[in-house]
Amino acid sequence: MTFEREGVPAVGVMTSAFVDGAELMAQACGAPGYPFAVIEHPISSATDAELLERAREIIRQAEGLLLSAAPQDAP
Repeated sequence: MTFEREGVPAVGVMTSAFVDGAELMAQACGAPGYPFAVIEHPISSATDAELLERAREIIRQAEGLLLSAAPQDAP
């Protein structure tokens, strides 16, 4: 949120266990409804294959969030 306030596109990334806390923090920072990219928790016990799939999912979500926030006249 800090980067975005400075005009730098950014995406918050977290696991599902931290969504409630992130939503509270966003609200406290004056950005209720701030969208985050979320993957399944936990990651510490995930296999390499599971981590790779979660990374791909984060990329898909982040791309969607960044492109949906892009100015309409951007190429």
